[in-house]
Amino acid sequence: MKKVKFVDFSRQHASIRTALVEAAKKVIESGNYIGGDEVKSFEKEMAQSIGVGEICGVACATSGLFSILKSCGIGPGDEVITTVHTAIPTVEAISLTGANVVFCDIAEGGFNIDLGQIESKITPRTKALITVHLYGQPLDLDKAMEICRKHKLFLLEDCAQAQGAEYRGRKVGSYGDAAAFSFFPSKTLGGFGDGGAVTAKDKDLLRKIRMFSNHGRESKYFHEFEGINSRLDAIQAALLRICLRELDGWNAKRREAASWYDAGLDGISGLKRPSVLPGTVPVYHLYAIMVPDREALKNYLNENGIESAIHYPYSLNVLPAYERLKQGKGHFPRAEYACEHVLSLPLYPGISRDEVDYVCETVKKCFKK
Repeated sequence: MKKVKFVDFSRQHASIRTALVEAAKKVIESGNYIGGDEVKSFEKEMAQSIGVGEICGVACATSGLFSILKSCGIGPGDEVITTVHTAIPTVEAISLTGANVVFCDIAEGGFNIDLGQIESKITPRTKALITVHLYGQPLDLDKAMEICRKHKLFLLEDCAQAQGAEYRGRKVGSYGDAAAFSFFPSKTLGGFGDGGAVTAKDKDLLRKIRMFSNHGRESKYFHEFEGINSRLDAIQAALLRICLRELDGWNAKRREAASWYDAGLDGISGLKRPSVLPGTVPVYHLYAIMVPDREALKNYLNENGIESAIHYPYSLNVLPAYERLKQGKGHFPRAEYACEHVLSLPLYPGISRDEVDYVCETVKKCFKK
């Protein structure tokens, strides 16, 4: 019986292991662990890679989104619209400002927010829309920008799962008023611990975000306002610089593996493969399928040595954390259905064609069974 890991970081990093060790060693020998040249260089290189003027490294995407919202002046009494089908950090950032979360269901046939529902959710208190490019699949940013311009809302992109993805020839994160990225190890630009970055079109807004993430200051001891401690560590920046050079190649390998899955799973009745919006280039942070009996398939895969995962088992509205919204089961039927039927198959840079073929063959056997 073959063994197929859901993700294998040691295989992904094998070709750059020596460079990673040398980069870490250089930081340790320098004694400069907070800020410094490594962080500045990474910020410059990442900005160039996604086609924006400036990037600010932060401790994680959650604090990055929080810093963006606070710097946009969003707080108690305001409302922020976002998807109900996402990882909780997207929504935690809203709640931490004191603003009210307004959930939307996902679009029919996909996993991203239903942009057709947005305008019905807008009130005089609405200040922003946070879009999430879930699983590395870009959403319709033209439509999102049109809505936000019409209603004078901030458009904030959550690019945690989609670094390197493209919409109409430009990288995600370059469209909205501001955007946040994650360097959690499993992400497309995964680091070696927590980390993240933010960008903003308006230089004054990005300056404020940078200050907010560094205790409300630009110079030591001179604090213009209260902020938080959300800085990207120098050693993470040094390691991420090595990984950033590999990102385009890694994303190409993710797309190649996804094409193998597309071919191998084609024609299986009842199985829904990821849909790709025309004009986009996804990065397949996850290869998420929908099946009638997820537990049966997950167990069968496990019995045959194949790891899989569920992203996500609960839509946020049904969790105790959001009972206060009084929007329990039944309020967002598409997201709730997805959370009962979605399953993520193994996919990472370095997964082999034989491994993907074995996963597909095993899925087919399960369906025949």
